[in-house]
Amino acid sequence: MRLFVTGLALCVGAHAALAQAQAQDANLARNLAAACFSCHGTDGHAQSGMASLAGRPQAEIMRIIGEFRSGARSGEQGTLMPQLVKGYTDAQMALIADYFSRQKPVQGAP
Repeated sequence: MRLFVTGLALCVGAHAALAQAQAQDANLARNLAAACFSCHGTDGHAQSGMASLAGRPQAEIMRIIGEFRSGARSGEQGTLMPQLVKGYTDAQMALIADYFSRQKPVQGAP
């Protein structure tokens, strides 16, 4: 029970931090996500051969980012993703994942 309460407190704290960051800069999430645009397309609408991120659930994007960060997916996309994700805080990654999850996916996108 104590672990649950601690986890819940961390989630509430992270949510509050994200809300405060976005309140300070309405474009923060998009600005952070812009680093992803060259490979995953503007607003996550990728060209063929690369995964589109637009409209994917935030939890799925966070899971994938976490796998790159931990090294579990290091060989899948060369060396670029593992290097990139290590430069972001957890809160920044959550903002990026939230941003892409809110974008409308293109029909037939990879």
